Amino acid sequence: MLDSERLVKTFVELVKIDSVTFDEKKVADYLIDKLKKLGADVRVDSAGEKVGSNTGNVIACLPGDTSAPAILFDSHIDTVEPGVGIKPKVEGGIIRSGGKTILGADDKAGVAAILELLRSLSEQAFPRGDVEVVFTIAEEKGLLGSKNLDLAQFKAGLAYVLDGEGPVGRITLKAPSQDSIKALFKGKAAHAGVCPERGVNAIQAAARAISEMKLGRIDEETTANIGIIRGGLAPNIVPEESFIEGEARSHSPKKLRVQTEHMCQCLSRAGESTGARVDIEVERSFDGFSLDEGAEIVEFATTAMRKVGLRPKFVVSGGGSEANIFNKGGIPAVNLSVGARDVHSTREWITVADLEALVKVLIEMVRMMGSRS
Repeated sequence: MLDSERLVKTFVELVKIDSVTFDEKKVADYLIDKLKKLGADVRVDSAGEKVGSNTGNVIACLPGDTSAPAILFDSHIDTVEPGVGIKPKVEGGIIRSGGKTILGADDKAGVAAILELLRSLSEQAFPRGDVEVVFTIAEEKGLLGSKNLDLAQFKAGLAYVLDGEGPVGRITLKAPSQDSIKALFKGKAAHAGVCPERGVNAIQAAARAISEMKLGRIDEETTANIGIIRGGLAPNIVPEESFIEGEARSHSPKKLRVQTEHMCQCLSRAGESTGARVDIEVERSFDGFSLDEGAEIVEFATTAMRKVGLRPKFVVSGGGSEANIFNKGGIPAVNLSVGARDVHSTREWITVADLEALVKVLIEMVRMMGSRS
């Protein structure tokens, strides 16, 4: 049975453990200890070595009846900055950060819910199959943990990613594809006061490229952004190099291709017009997915939600999640909201009621899957 006091205690313990991206080992060790005590089979993969983290993805299975289908739940354990020294406050059924850091409900609400699910299953007996779980690293830096996850190791035919923002009951049916765009402008250094005409200003070239780009909300399906620009050594030196990094996203493959090509053309033209050389790198960060309301994975989740008194709401996301990776890898997946609000900010908060509701949904899903044996 769900133990609300234990659930809140677990969540508070988790967010107090520093685990900014690439430094997730302490929370991984915490989870490994808890999972082994529950009798789960636990392992850590080599993803950390590949992406530069001090731990890998934590993968576990709580064994069940092998004649029943398995189900897979996923949450990530890394957090964004400022995420060191989090001091959560529980007041009036709401959990907030102390105001100087994030709270870390993104995504430790999902992590806490999965732990409470496994504890509840160990305390009550009903027919069920294997419950597989994965706690991934480096999600906040481009889904790096899940990109280096061997999906062939899982038995489950359905995966539920617990990482959505907003009240529990939201189901993300559609998410975009994303292209990452990086450009390095190489100009020519010169003394800015003595002989600027001998130089080629790499920052000016980058600025010209950006000024010609269509950015922001392109249409209802497409967005674009330049988020990083750096270059130069001193005010009195014509800058020899300038680096910019941005992205384009769209639910339409054609529109994404057009937007990415447009941004690259702006970069090339700026280099040509200023005399700077430009090296452009485009990488597909993740592929989008789109599911119908009648898809098996969606209907399964909505049925479980209604059984515990929730009214499901379907949403279209402008962001990616590990559901993108699972779908691309052949395991149908949706992203479920965990109750977190104002994520990636020091205003982040979550209600105890949402944490409880999420666990109830997960328990019901396992119960329903077990009935399929």
